[in-house]
Amino acid sequence: MIPAIATVCLSGTLREKLEAIAAAGFTELEIFENDLIAFPGSPAEVRRICGDLGLRIITVQPFRDFEGMPDARRAKTFDRAERKLDLMGELGCDLLFVCSSVAPDALPGMDRLAADFRELGERAAKRGMRVGFEALAWGRHVGDYRDAWEIVRRADHPSVGLILDSFHVLARDLDLATIRNVPKDRLFFVQIADAPKLQMDPLSWSRHWRCMPGQGDLDLASFMDALAVTGYDGPVSLEIFNDRFRAGSARAVAVDGRRSLFTLIDDAGKRAGRKLGPVPDMPPRATVKGVEFIEFAVDENERPGFERLLRGLGFAATGRHRSKDVSLWEQGAIRIVVNSDREGFAHSYNLNHGTSVCAMALKVPDARATLERAKAILEQPYSGAIGPGELDIPAVRGLGGSLVYFVDDVSSLGRWSELDFLPTGEKAEGIGLTAVDHVSQSMQYEEMLTWLLFYTSLIEARKSPTQAVIDPGGVVQSQVIESGVAGDAPGAGLRLVLNGSQSHRTLAARFVTDFFGSGVQHIALDATDIFAAVEKMTARGVEILDIPDNYYDDLEARFDLPADLTARMRRFNVLYDRDERGPFYQAYTTTLEGGFFFEIVQRDGYAGYGGPNAGIRLAAQARLARPTGMPSR
Repeated sequence: MIPAIATVCLSGTLREKLEAIAAAGFTELEIFENDLIAFPGSPAEVRRICGDLGLRIITVQPFRDFEGMPDARRAKTFDRAERKLDLMGELGCDLLFVCSSVAPDALPGMDRLAADFRELGERAAKRGMRVGFEALAWGRHVGDYRDAWEIVRRADHPSVGLILDSFHVLARDLDLATIRNVPKDRLFFVQIADAPKLQMDPLSWSRHWRCMPGQGDLDLASFMDALAVTGYDGPVSLEIFNDRFRAGSARAVAVDGRRSLFTLIDDAGKRAGRKLGPVPDMPPRATVKGVEFIEFAVDENERPGFERLLRGLGFAATGRHRSKDVSLWEQGAIRIVVNSDREGFAHSYNLNHGTSVCAMALKVPDARATLERAKAILEQPYSGAIGPGELDIPAVRGLGGSLVYFVDDVSSLGRWSELDFLPTGEKAEGIGLTAVDHVSQSMQYEEMLTWLLFYTSLIEARKSPTQAVIDPGGVVQSQVIESGVAGDAPGAGLRLVLNGSQSHRTLAARFVTDFFGSGVQHIALDATDIFAAVEKMTARGVEILDIPDNYYDDLEARFDLPADLTARMRRFNVLYDRDERGPFYQAYTTTLEGGFFFEIVQRDGYAGYGGPNAGIRLAAQARLARPTGMPSR
C-alpha cells in the first residue's frame, strides 16, 4: 500500500499544494477537479510541475453523474467522458475516477448501469486507461460499495474496477465482508478518511468533518484488515474535507497526513503479520507509565517568587544540577525541574514565553525505542548541548516548541536525578501531594487534531470524545488522551487534556495569545486529603480560586451530601463531582502571570476530570481583575 494524498486536503493554490505534498515526502497524489480548474496554466504545465517535484498523478477526480443517464442525455454524458479522458492524457494519469450519480433524472437498474460502465471501460481501454467506480454514501441509486462492486462485476471488463472510500463505507456502518472477496486486480484505488461520530446527514458530515486516520472515531482498523486480505498493494490516498485543514498550513497538514498513513499502514501490517507497504519499520507504541518530571523555564529574576510558590505547595529543593543553574524540587512522586540557566533551550523558551513549562518527561518501557518510533513517524528529535557527565535524554519537539523527553528503567536514564543532580540535603515535608494527575495544554483550535495525532501515533493512548466547555468568553473544545492509566492509582500513566477555542475571548485563547503560542496552561496534582492540603497551602500564602456560594447551594440540591462536608468544601473553595466509581474533589490556585495555574485533585475512584465544574472554574477565573502570584516577565 502506497501512501498518497488528494489536493483537496490542503489549503492554498494548486502549486502551493503540490509543493507541500512533495515536501512532506509523498510521491503520488490525486488532483481535485476544482484545483485544476482554478489553475492559470495548462494541464501539461501541471504535469511538468509534478514531474519536477517527483510526484505522479494518479487521477484527476471526480467525474460526476455518469451512470444511468436517460437516452436523451446518454450520448452527451459519454462526450463528457471522452473530454475527461483527453484531460487525463495531458496530465499523464490513467485512472478515470467515477463517483455514483446524484442526478435527479438518473435511472436505476444494475444491468443498465453495468452496460454504461462496460462501454466506458471499452473506450478507456483503447487509450490504455482504466475506469474506477466509487459509491457515494448519498448516491441516488448507488450508495453502498457492495452495489458498486456488483455493477463492476456485471460490467465484466478488465478496465473497469472498484474504488473504495473508507468514509463512504464506514459512515453507513456497512458490513466489510464483501471487501475481502474483491479480487486484487478489480480493486483499482482506495481512499482513506476518518471522522468523529456525528448525527448528521452523510453529505454535510463528509464535506466538513473528515479528518486524518487516528483523529476520528471510525473503525479504520477493521477496514484496513479487510483490505489487507485482498492483497491490495496500490495507492491508499487521503481524501479529507475539513474546515480546520483549509484554514491551516498546507505543509503542516501534508506532514500530518503522511504521519497518519505511516501509522495506519504499519498498524495494519502488524495485525496482518506482514509488511503492507513502503513505510518505515517502527517499534510499537509505548504505554506511558507516568510523568517522570515537568520542567519550568524561569528567569533568574522571577525565580524567588516561583520558588516561594513551590514551597507554598509543599515542594522542597532536593537537588542542584552539577553544571547548570537548574534545581530539582520534589514531593511524593512529583518532580519539578526549575531551569534558570542562561544558556540552552530553556533560556530561549523563557525569552519567548516567560516563566512556563518548557518540557515534560514521560516514563516509557524503552526510551530509545520510543525515540525511534518518533523519528519513523516524522517527529522531530531534539538534541541539545550536553555537559560533562550529563545524561543525553532522548526528546522530540512537542506542543508549542516545547520538549517531550523519554526515560525508562532499563538504562541509566532511570537514574537521571542522581546522575545529573547533587543532593542539597533538604527533605520535603510536603502537604500530601503525591503525583501528577493530569496536564492541560491549550492551543490554537486549528492545532488540536495535529496534537491529537502526535500523541496517539506515538504512544499507546485512548482518546475521549470532544466536549464543549462553556467559558464566559465563548466555547472551549476539550479532549482527553490517556495512556496506561491503571484505575485510580495516583500518577499511573499519562492523562492529558487538550483545549482549543475559536473564540478569542476564552481563557484558553487568551492564554495562547499572552503566551505567544500553545503550551501547558495548568497541571493537576493528586492529594491524599485535599482539605488538609488546601489548608496548608493557604497558610503558606498560596491563593486559592474563590468559588461563589451559589455553587454550593446548587451542590446541596444536586447531591445528597452531609452538611459538614458541604461546609468544608465551601470553606476551602473545593469543587465536587462523582461518577459510578466514586467522588472527586478539586481546587485551583489563582491564575498566575502568563495564565498558568495549578489544580489540586482527590480521586476516590472517580475516572473523569470534573467536567460539570469547568464552567464554574472558568467564570471564577474570568472575574479576577488581574493575575497575581507569579512575577511578571
